Amino acid sequence: MGFQVITLTDAAATRINEITGNAGAEALGLRVSIKKGGCAGMEYAVDLVTGENRNDKDDFVEHSGAKVWVDPAAALYLLGTEMDFEVTKLRTGFVFRNPNETSACGCGESVELKAADLAELAKARQAAAH
Repeated sequence: MGFQVITLTDAAATRINEITGNAGAEALGLRVSIKKGGCAGMEYAVDLVTGENRNDKDDFVEHSGAKVWVDPAAALYLLGTEMDFEVTKLRTGFVFRNPNETSACGCGESVELKAADLAELAKARQAAAH
């Protein structure tokens, strides 16, 4: 089995399925990318994927029927990330637990990211296999 760029929690999968179910027959899933912006320099972007804007070059992840495509330009920054969905008193939305985050702004909307250390990921994967 290959290494997935990101993993989805059950809560994220449930919410993705709700979003795509309510968006109509054209909705296939969500696309995760990174854009420049915010006070820390980068922001996670989540967009609806339809047959018209699906990109075959994107990495693909599926969990419990929820489909997520990952922009190849963001893949190195997202390696090892867990995508979750949380409902709190102050915020409702997708949460990214990303080991490549070096800092985040106070409002929690933007992050500073470094590219994943592929050698370190390989070591961790090998250690987990033993």
